[in-house]
Amino acid sequence: MPNHDYLSELAGSLKGRVASTPAQARLKTITNETPKETFKRALAATAKAISGDKELEVAYGGDVAGVVRGTMMLPVPPANPTAGAVAKARGEADALALRIAFHNAEVFKKNQPDAGESRAIFEALEQARCESIGANAMTGMSDNLIAASDARARRRGYHKQDVTQETAPLAEAVGYLAREAFTGRSAPDGAGGILGAWRDYIEDMAGDSLKALAETLDDSEAFARVALDFLKDMALSEDGSGADDDDDSEDESSDNEQEKPDDNNDQEDDDTPGSSETTEADASDETDTDSQDDVDAENVDGESEEQPDDMAATSPQRPSLPNETPPYSVYTSQFDELIKAEELCDPEELARLRGYLDGHMANLSSVIARLANRLQRRLLAQQQRSWNFDLEEGMLDTARLTRVVTDPMQALSFKEEKETDFRDTVVSIVIDNSGSMRGRPIMVAAVCADILARTLERCGVKAEILGFTTRAWKGGSSFQDWLAQGKPKFPGRLNDLRHIIYKSADMPWRRAKNNLGLMMREGLLKENIDGEALDWAFTRLQARPEQRKIMMVISDGAPVDDATQSQNMSGLLENHLRSVIDKIENRSDTELVAIGIGHDVTRWYARAVTIMDVEQLGGAMTEKLAELFEEPGKGGGRRRRRA
Repeated sequence: MPNHDYLSELAGSLKGRVASTPAQARLKTITNETPKETFKRALAATAKAISGDKELEVAYGGDVAGVVRGTMMLPVPPANPTAGAVAKARGEADALALRIAFHNAEVFKKNQPDAGESRAIFEALEQARCESIGANAMTGMSDNLIAASDARARRRGYHKQDVTQETAPLAEAVGYLAREAFTGRSAPDGAGGILGAWRDYIEDMAGDSLKALAETLDDSEAFARVALDFLKDMALSEDGSGADDDDDSEDESSDNEQEKPDDNNDQEDDDTPGSSETTEADASDETDTDSQDDVDAENVDGESEEQPDDMAATSPQRPSLPNETPPYSVYTSQFDELIKAEELCDPEELARLRGYLDGHMANLSSVIARLANRLQRRLLAQQQRSWNFDLEEGMLDTARLTRVVTDPMQALSFKEEKETDFRDTVVSIVIDNSGSMRGRPIMVAAVCADILARTLERCGVKAEILGFTTRAWKGGSSFQDWLAQGKPKFPGRLNDLRHIIYKSADMPWRRAKNNLGLMMREGLLKENIDGEALDWAFTRLQARPEQRKIMMVISDGAPVDDATQSQNMSGLLENHLRSVIDKIENRSDTELVAIGIGHDVTRWYARAVTIMDVEQLGGAMTEKLAELFEEPGKGGGRRRRRA
């Protein structure tokens, strides 16, 4: 692991970097490079330098900041960024790079609690440690980290004065206070609300441990030991439950054996630094706790399902929450919308939007078309063609024309191709229409789905194209109705769904072509509630007469809806998504495959692929479909999800 002192040396070397390094000298010769591209180059170079990993891959796409399978994904910088946006972008990259540089995966895994709130706090302290080492070495880096932290806090609503312990996670508050203690700098103004709710409680319970942590930043082993002491001071046991006052080890062990919800740090926060609706996996995912390849700039502070607590009456009051996550529920569905694309937009505008889509994707369309033609050849090659002969109508049987020539009284012979099991298939392409897909991701997804639907139609395979989003940001009529009813606790889903049918399975491609242009319409893409969308698409497939059913999901993030997440226990949307996926994969004949754009969807789906560049989408879709059709038998090769 890099030594702490190397950051001081790096700070000095970066001062003359722009004018002196060969890389920057080469940049000056690139006359057609835009300021945005220059900024992206500089940001990537700095991230590599800070992380100490010269081989680190840095890519840009979507709104997600995270590290997935060794590649750092950063949000695309705005075309005309403000000073604040630049600082925030730098802070996002710095946070990830510092995590790579100073995080000791082996020590972290050995000491981390099993699950629950204590695990989220342990993760928040570790991320605060990594960031603080960099902040203490470089003032500029400290400013960037503050800017990113402030933007994230404001997006989550932590700056509001009405924030309470019931609505703000303890782990987040610990992260902000830890940075204060470790760096000596005040928390950003955006965290004023959450710290107002939690500061006194945390300092009364574990203020001394927090100061002790600040003295062990450079020693990951010592830091982990003190962090566990911090959890004890907070009256949290290592499984995330509250500790008993009598400290009886046997009773505590017995209490801890009771079943608790396992959040595994897979939360669906409403924002990453630089994003408004997508999230990434926590660095310590339940399926791969020994790997720290997946680092997320959003969940660096950690957030977890809050657990009940049995503290003494003299302790500061904490919110009382149910022992188990409530089942998924919907506050009201009366405002949900299931609509065809042509009903959302008049034909003239659809044609204009389709032209806009074609104009911007001309080069990509030709590439995807070649891939689709290759898929078509592979599919057609698998068909066992057989015919019925000697029919009175159909295709003329030219092989039997000699009979007519030799005997003019002989009737013409016709033939007809038999239907094959291969053709008895339907494919549903389900596209995430959330705001984080705005721009090139949604354009590429629309073109890929369009061309593949056309290709499948040529092969006799029916295909439908569906989209899912919400009708409003941060809750619509459902949320207003909930407010009018006095804000009952744990209301369930609080936004109005919008499920869009771009092309039904029985609609010819030529009639649905313009409908795909709707994805280019300004204001269409909002939030995403994936679980209900998949259930809707699955229900449609179940009603189809075809024997083989395939569902392909294209998404770039976890389910996110601000209104729902702010008024329910953490994990509601993601837990529901997991249950729907489990139903489809393990208790039905539908074959489910997912493609994540800059987001590791393998955490949820058994058959999935993650692409870091949206330009890879066409190839990923064609390859996955080809793999499915090449498997022996209907539904053959499906495997069960990881437990």
